[in-house]
Amino acid sequence: MKKLKEVIHQYDVVFDSNGAGYTVTVPKLPGLVTEGDNLQEARGMAKDAIRCYLEALLKDHTLSSSKTRREKIKVAV
Repeated sequence: MKKLKEVIHQYDVVFDSNGAGYTVTVPKLPGLVTEGDNLQEARGMAKDAIRCYLEALLKDHTLSSSKTRREKIKVAV
């Protein structure tokens, strides 16, 4: 199987104290929720959850493994 080029992704992560630790959400990744008993564990869980989320998108061909390309296109009306 062909190995894909590794790409680094960055996301803002929200850590909410829940009394027993931290609940973690990632606003740009709908439905991603994880938690940890302390901030360090919550960070590790967030990294793992984001990796799994992105791998699922890649498998489903929803996320391109190449960089995003933006262009301006002129259209006459």
